[in-house]
Amino acid sequence: MAQDRTSRRIVILGGGFAGVETAIALEKGMSRHERETTEIVLVSENNYLVFQPLLPEVISGTLETLHCIAPIRRLTRWTKLYTRRIERIDLKARQVQLAPGYLPKPLTLNYDHLVIALGTQLNFDLVPGSREHALPFKYLEDALRLRNRIVQALEEADNEPDPAEKQRLLTFLVAGGGFSGVECLAELNDFVQAAVHAYRNIRPEEIRCVLVQSGERILPELDAGLASYAQAILERRGIEIHLNTRMKAVSADAVVIQAKTGGEPQQIPTRTVVTTVPAAPHPLISQLECPQERGRITVDEHLRVTDCDGLWSLGDCAAVPQKDGITSPPTAQHAVRQAKTCAKNILNSLRGKPLKPFLFTGLGKLASLGQRAAVAEVMGIKLRGFLAWLAWRTIYLSKFPGWSGKMRVAIDWTADILLPRDITQLRIRRDDAVHREHFHTGEIIFDAGDFGDKLYVVVRGDVEILKGAAIIATLGEREVFGEMALVSDHGRSATVRAKTDVDVVTVSRSAFQQLVNYLPGVSPAIEEIIQKHGATLPELT
Repeated sequence: MAQDRTSRRIVILGGGFAGVETAIALEKGMSRHERETTEIVLVSENNYLVFQPLLPEVISGTLETLHCIAPIRRLTRWTKLYTRRIERIDLKARQVQLAPGYLPKPLTLNYDHLVIALGTQLNFDLVPGSREHALPFKYLEDALRLRNRIVQALEEADNEPDPAEKQRLLTFLVAGGGFSGVECLAELNDFVQAAVHAYRNIRPEEIRCVLVQSGERILPELDAGLASYAQAILERRGIEIHLNTRMKAVSADAVVIQAKTGGEPQQIPTRTVVTTVPAAPHPLISQLECPQERGRITVDEHLRVTDCDGLWSLGDCAAVPQKDGITSPPTAQHAVRQAKTCAKNILNSLRGKPLKPFLFTGLGKLASLGQRAAVAEVMGIKLRGFLAWLAWRTIYLSKFPGWSGKMRVAIDWTADILLPRDITQLRIRRDDAVHREHFHTGEIIFDAGDFGDKLYVVVRGDVEILKGAAIIATLGEREVFGEMALVSDHGRSATVRAKTDVDVVTVSRSAFQQLVNYLPGVSPAIEEIIQKHGATLPELT
């Protein structure tokens, strides 16, 4: 379904700092008349902005889970928000296709200007077993999942009679010595060391925290002296740091690491592995026919994509040149400044005015080390220890979006000084890929043209297949339908309606694809079903 419109439309893809701040800057820069004639659309899988610098504090419970995020709708009053996944970007047709919401109907957005701010993803392909056994640390749900894993490990270890298994449970390894990895492990270590006093059968010295960094030092983005100070602080707290070392493999109960110079691989028994590196391009980026550099979209100093009219890109997914000749680093402060420049230039292009170059080169860098310590470079001034920690908190509190959000963070920080940290485990059950569903007689299961999001197996009752108003077939128990739209890019070829009260088992699109790709015998069986339906229901082929 394509959206009709009469006004100009600016579509922004991505709900991180770059995308949300672009929408905010566009709203602020528009006149009342421009707001009436120009539609701003933001596409994000979530309806909130994650304030990444505070995410590690969710692990330790310093911050409440929902207090490191800000609702996008309260930040962008005039922007239309779609909380959907992006299926396809067609630069030639100037269209973006979104995945269905609750109803299996895709949505196509036409645009005049497109802003791509999709960020990056973690690359699990370089280390065998990391996709299956390592926990990512990038989004809110990652922090919550990691916290639950830590608490579960403590609960299991407190009752574990086997010393070897107990040590595995009490070993926590983080791969990546940049800002994310260091801050994550610092908070993790603080939390575990504080929480262990609630467990009678665990001694603090049994806790083992390990940081694996492929570079020569941790925090390579910072001054070498500050990085050395940070390493000394972490090691003083008992954290093992392996430099010039790579993670080679991950399993359910161990990690294999090896020095870059060679030597024998070392196995570290553990049940908890966290990865913060390496970053990989968003999969949609590689499908675009536009200039790219190492998986990032190439833009000029105005944030425009070369030879692509109306296309802009910024944030982690773009290679943005700075006035000092280097490419902008993937940090929140650069994304925010890029967003302001991008919004200004989109408005200037609509007004026929000259574009402004991106001139920002950075104000400083900060890293929290836990226990009221940090390292910082602010406007050329180097800080360490408690003073750096005060600067870290003051700066990020001032940057947190919205006054209500600032108040919540400030209250949490105050409570953390006065109260012990919570060790409650908050389990969130994942949605099953296989569901059982019920439809009443006459109820439409899906319509022709709908997006193919599920495979259906009839458990009880009958369904009718309709082409237009004509019933062309009836399917009963143990018969399969809906497979054709899953193996092609086309929508549903017919309407399916419950002839009687019917129970079906549904398999999600992603689960279906994994079964077809990896489980022997499934792919031939699906091909057989397609051929059978093609022979008996030629109207659908």
